[in-house]
Amino acid sequence: MANERTYPILPFRELDEAIAFYETLGFKRTYRQVRPNPYGVVALEDIQIHLCGIEGFNPADSYASVIIAVPDPDDLHQTFAARLRGKYGKLPVTGIPRILRPRKRYGTVRGFTVIDPGGNWLRVYKLGDSEQDATQEKIEGLAQIVLVAARLADAHGNEALALKTLDNGLARFPEAALIERVKAYLYRTELAVRLNNPALARASLTAALALELTEDEKTMLADEVAHVTELVEQT
Repeated sequence: MANERTYPILPFRELDEAIAFYETLGFKRTYRQVRPNPYGVVALEDIQIHLCGIEGFNPADSYASVIIAVPDPDDLHQTFAARLRGKYGKLPVTGIPRILRPRKRYGTVRGFTVIDPGGNWLRVYKLGDSEQDATQEKIEGLAQIVLVAARLADAHGNEALALKTLDNGLARFPEAALIERVKAYLYRTELAVRLNNPALARASLTAALALELTEDEKTMLADEVAHVTELVEQT
């Protein structure tokens, strides 16, 4: 067999709110009906998502999750992030809906996540990557702690436990390489923003910027520094 297709059907409280959100991301509505039940379809090139409206549905109770494999998740994240900034006036990283930046997570592949107005998780990964390949990488110390924290927060939505894990790692590995400590503080900044703790976010960003990196290391982390700085400024 060949040319098979699988289309997820995601639940929402309000169908038109869901359609509008996906249109903000750049999807196009290809179908909409109100009776006998609210139902719609949105598409972005080869990505098709079906939407259903359910009266009384609570997005906070959603367990729906979809994996979307694309050639370039970083490029797609930039597109989604720019459109969401235009819609909301800032990058939504807390509550529902929200978007999380591309990141490697312990034991899994690199990618980013969008939580839509239905509380459904769109997990965007790089086409061709596999979790088996990811688990074969040898990563230790504070770098591993950051990946574990990222899995807890970005894959499971438990920012509080991720922050505790990260703090334990920073205390456990005080002699870690400077660049690993900067990465840890930058992610700590992001977690603090997502936990609505602006004081901790500012303190973490200050700690990250106080560490003296080489010019090459600064260039390597420039995008991440810009991202978390934006998050702190919008809190």
